[in-house]
Amino acid sequence: MLALADIDLTTDSAATHYVKDEVVDVAFATAAGELTSREGPNRYQTGDALITGSTGDRWSVSRDRFDEKYEPLPPLPAGADGPYRARPIPVLAKQMPEPFTIARRAGGDLLRGEAQDWLLQYAPGDYGIVENARFARVYRRLATDSDMTATSVQKILPEKLG
Repeated sequence: MLALADIDLTTDSAATHYVKDEVVDVAFATAAGELTSREGPNRYQTGDALITGSTGDRWSVSRDRFDEKYEPLPPLPAGADGPYRARPIPVLAKQMPEPFTIARRAGGDLLRGEAQDWLLQYAPGDYGIVENARFARVYRRLATDSDMTATSVQKILPEKLG
């Protein structure tokens, strides 16, 4: 199994920008805990978002990152349990030819992917893994780099644009 660390998909010609198009169900954690996704453990703290995707997959997102990544479907108020839509924020993604592992972030949960799963880079040092069939259902490729706005680029690469 390939053990990945300190990967920078901005320098990888096989990586491409994609956006997620998905409505998810969210419950905010009332206590710290851990859920197990297909890719590995997801530890969370009180207030973090516990997400169930349209394909039934489950994962957590820290509360401080959730609002920038998801918006409530009207009339749901922000911060309430219920349906949210993923904001169309471009991420870098690369399909991996062999099984692999990577930490979500430095010192974070270790995720595991199978051959043909996708490695995602949300920002420098911030990673995810998406199973191939799920990726095909909920992500769409951006046609060109001109599809990206300055704001979305800043969300992907905040440290590189400083």
